[in-house]
Amino acid sequence: MRKIGIIIIGLLTVVLAKAEDGSRLWLRYNSVGTAKVLGSPCKAADVLKQFYTGQQVTLRLDPTISDAEAYRIEGSKDQTTVSAQTEKGLLYGAFALLRGEKGGSAPYFSLRILNHWDNLDSSIERGYAGKSIFWNDEMTIDSQRIEAYAMANASIGINGSVLNNVNASPKMLTRAYLNKVKDIADILRPWGIRVYLSVNFGTPKALGETKTADPLNRQVIRWWQKKTAEIYKLIPDFGGFLVKANSEGQPGPFDYGRSHADGANMLAAALKPYGGIVMWRSFVYGAKHKGEDRVMQAVSEFAELDGTFAQNVILQSKNGPLDFQPREPYAPIFDQMKKTPQMAELQITQEYLGQGDHLVFLAPMWKEFFSFVSPSKLKGIAGVANIGSDTNWCGHHFAQANWYAFGRLAWNPNLSSKQIAEEWVGQTFSLTPAPSLKERGVNSSSAEVCNSKSNHSSRLARGAAGEALVSMMLRSREACVDYMMPLGLHHIFKFDHHMGPEPDGFKAHYPLEWCPVYYHKADKNGIGFNRSSTGTGAVRQYREPHCSLYDNVATCPERYLLWFHHLPWNYRMLSGRTLWEELCYRYSRGVAEVEGFNATWQQVRGTVDEQRWQEVAKKLKTQLKDAREWQRVCTDYFGSFIDN
Repeated sequence: MRKIGIIIIGLLTVVLAKAEDGSRLWLRYNSVGTAKVLGSPCKAADVLKQFYTGQQVTLRLDPTISDAEAYRIEGSKDQTTVSAQTEKGLLYGAFALLRGEKGGSAPYFSLRILNHWDNLDSSIERGYAGKSIFWNDEMTIDSQRIEAYAMANASIGINGSVLNNVNASPKMLTRAYLNKVKDIADILRPWGIRVYLSVNFGTPKALGETKTADPLNRQVIRWWQKKTAEIYKLIPDFGGFLVKANSEGQPGPFDYGRSHADGANMLAAALKPYGGIVMWRSFVYGAKHKGEDRVMQAVSEFAELDGTFAQNVILQSKNGPLDFQPREPYAPIFDQMKKTPQMAELQITQEYLGQGDHLVFLAPMWKEFFSFVSPSKLKGIAGVANIGSDTNWCGHHFAQANWYAFGRLAWNPNLSSKQIAEEWVGQTFSLTPAPSLKERGVNSSSAEVCNSKSNHSSRLARGAAGEALVSMMLRSREACVDYMMPLGLHHIFKFDHHMGPEPDGFKAHYPLEWCPVYYHKADKNGIGFNRSSTGTGAVRQYREPHCSLYDNVATCPERYLLWFHHLPWNYRMLSGRTLWEELCYRYSRGVAEVEGFNATWQQVRGTVDEQRWQEVAKKLKTQLKDAREWQRVCTDYFGSFIDN
């Protein structure tokens, strides 16, 4: 068994002698090595021998614990017992013990999977933290980095990784790359993580091994059966395939007059003998229902197929019906598919929420989704990863909190955003009392110090600093909505890179489904997309009471107002302000919040290590500049309709 000590010596302990660079994530354990660990050798024992600060801990396999990944922690710090049915459960229990947990816990979802949009050339689609940790042109693997990644995932209960982009290259299934997948799987397996692959539906044809990719063609069926057998011979615990088909130019069964069920079931049949699954994405538009309101197309495409998918097919749908916007109502496909297993796809990487520059804690967004879609209706949860080769893994130090939050909510969706934020802050920052000005070598009489928002008199003590950081995180998503797309506005960013405002974007290279003016529909009469019963009728895809609530402008929640209704500029809001006044107020409020985040970060200087403080301070300045740009550009553009 590969010993954890190799990782600690090679990756974690070494950084203790260096500046704080974020490479240790929330795994900031000190190497103690003094605990007596009783029980059979396993990965959990390695972890606890290295890091547990109590005197003795017993690891016990208990067949009476029903869930294979559940654990139970009992006893005192000096006499602790961790029980589980399997070694995987013991591993999760070990990390829970290090978090300070007691009692029993079982994962809510059996599938807790990261989707990596990593390309084989090492680039990452919608990645903001460097290059892929899995793929490069040299076909080499950094086993130490991947094992550290595995440890981080195991610590929060993530049990699966899709290793490549949903816009998959056919080369992914060639033997050279499958051999690398095997190598990666061998590293991840001891940490309880199964590997999955995104597959290009047209792979056999693209590789020149069949003349077609028709899912009902016998040669194509045999090709997938043979390829699947090859994969399982290399990787006996391979999880299955993730498929993006007939969407944004990807090949699929529609190319041959077949249905999504035809395509998914063909792959499912090849995987079934080995226990594998197909995760078939519902993110489709512009194919069969071109011209229909884009947010309606997933339901239009899949509802008629409900109940026709094989048992090992899971429909994977984004949390909202459009595309990971700062705020969307939940996707109605979760209401419509009653006979088909489903899993939710969340985006950890902040494609539309400031990417690698903005501090936006996403747990509140995901909790909002779970308030509408009961976790009990889902087979699993997938998160589009924000991980790359950057030293701090995620580009922004606070973006690590979203990786952490995804894992914790995948284990227990009933955890509060505040609890998760408190856990992450407590484990990530070793907050210390702020040093005095003298200790920092600062001349307290200097005008610069006296006039600075960050002088010692305004600094926060350790406990207050932690509370301030948690408060900032919990307010950050709503702030982002305010300064980007308040009151249900959506999809008004720059087309080429999804960063920054472009509400007037209507250029020749825009497909209609991506055109900002198509979504906000601002004119001299008002603003908003009419999806009520007098408009596109998208409200009818929702179950009651949401259908009626959203349809009636008087009862539609203001946070979704312009998503479902086109309203005049002088429409009176609950605040008493007109719609235009409310928009201006929300943009200003969002900017003011980011100004507050900058001030808070100045106040915690000295309680947070200097390197990470400086790096986050730089990001927060960028975020404030961007928030002001959103406010200026959007109010200028929308205001022009009122002025005229």
